[in-house]
Amino acid sequence: MAMEKQRSFSIKPTRLFIFSSTVSISLIFLIFFSVWVFKLTPFPLETHFQFNGSATPSLGFKPFSVQALTGFTKNSFLVGAHFGTAQISGFVEIQGKGSENGVAVGKVDSSTDGLKGNFTAFDANLSSIGSGNGAILTDTNLVKSGIISDFAVNSSENVGKKNGRACDVTKGKWVFDESYPLYTHSSCPFIDEGFSCEANGRLDKDYPKWRWQPRDCDIPRFNATNMLELIRRKRLVFVGDSIGRNQWESMLCLLMGAIKDPSKVYETRGRRITKGKGNYSFKFADYECTVEFYVTHFLVHESKARVGKKRVQTLRIDAVDKGSSRWRGADILVFNTAHWWSHHKTKAGINYYQEGDRVHPRLDGSTAFRKALMTWASWVERYINPRKTRVFFRSSAPSHFSGGQWNTGGHCREASRPLNDTLSTSYPEKNMIVEQIVQKMKTPVTILNITGLSDYRIDGHPSIYGRKPGSSGVQDCSHWCLPGVPDTWNEMLYYHMQLMHKKRSID
Repeated sequence: MAMEKQRSFSIKPTRLFIFSSTVSISLIFLIFFSVWVFKLTPFPLETHFQFNGSATPSLGFKPFSVQALTGFTKNSFLVGAHFGTAQISGFVEIQGKGSENGVAVGKVDSSTDGLKGNFTAFDANLSSIGSGNGAILTDTNLVKSGIISDFAVNSSENVGKKNGRACDVTKGKWVFDESYPLYTHSSCPFIDEGFSCEANGRLDKDYPKWRWQPRDCDIPRFNATNMLELIRRKRLVFVGDSIGRNQWESMLCLLMGAIKDPSKVYETRGRRITKGKGNYSFKFADYECTVEFYVTHFLVHESKARVGKKRVQTLRIDAVDKGSSRWRGADILVFNTAHWWSHHKTKAGINYYQEGDRVHPRLDGSTAFRKALMTWASWVERYINPRKTRVFFRSSAPSHFSGGQWNTGGHCREASRPLNDTLSTSYPEKNMIVEQIVQKMKTPVTILNITGLSDYRIDGHPSIYGRKPGSSGVQDCSHWCLPGVPDTWNEMLYYHMQLMHKKRSID
């Protein structure tokens, strides 16, 4: 019996060989079959990651995952990054097969908090690819509904784009829009006489109804409530000349559209807006914010010095305006200067520009402007904390005098519609100087380029309606009626502030 039992468990070598061969062949066939099926199946995404070696298993690293989202919004995709506490940096190539999406190549970075990752698209045809923190996703409802548990946010770069192209908001046209203006001269108590054209007798009512339409995208219509939320508990400060005051008054009027109780908006020192005073701070009590204006014609200090036996007015192009202490601590700063640099004295530059104790016998106006802007830039670099303060610089606003300048019979009275083509043939040199200096600054400065779009608006100036009827015959073809063109400048400011707010929310 024992021998019989032992023999029942023995396997002959021939049978063992056959069995092993069968299993091996089956496994090999299964592997090749799986590979064949894998290659035939059209995967929506191929991913290739290359890490810099800073992530190791011992640090708790979990690999990236790239997931295709099918059945959702067109061009939607998710780059889901799952991290432990590792510092990871790599490049990802995402290729959409069998689609029109093309190829996107970008860089993925993670932070040590295990929750944030940055994706920046270097080359893409996908309208949903941009740059931003975390995942890139066109349909945020997936996150809200809990379908996707990974972090996922919309890229702020999508704002102001059409068909995935970045938008140049300075290129476009003026379109007639009956839903404008956003306020009237009677609904806003802050328009001074020089800008209140309708109150001064202007009869045509079309000039405030033109809306700027960029060619490749849309800018948001100004929303007073949203803007007030953006500046809640903040200081919005305009610094510049009388055209800066033009924009500041426009902002006050636009914001009043969200105020139910006008008594809760007041000048903190009880001042009434006039041309004579240049420093104002209006409090919006319900939002605990202020909207302020500080006059400075040149951003640098207007002074006096002795030249020979005479004491003459000079411009200290090496010293910022003495009122600069009031600008400090603002949360949003909007600077401008250009208008006064076109006056005869500044253009001639004879015994006018001063550096230290030296008054230049003659100095070219462009050179002086560059030096003054470098002085301003140095002040910004020294006193402005970019973590707290957002800095804007508005480009020059064009004048539209025909037949002479403001004091030699220049006029623009006959204009009642925007121009089909702009009068300017070249980009103003002062704007180019500003851009060159800003590019070299460490502190971020956003240039509000309003020059080109304003150049069409020969109809937007007060002309003879800058004063009550019967006043001086001098026409104003430099400043702007309110409501009017400066409202569009503020819509552009609002647009940029929205972008910054969304970027900050993502960061």
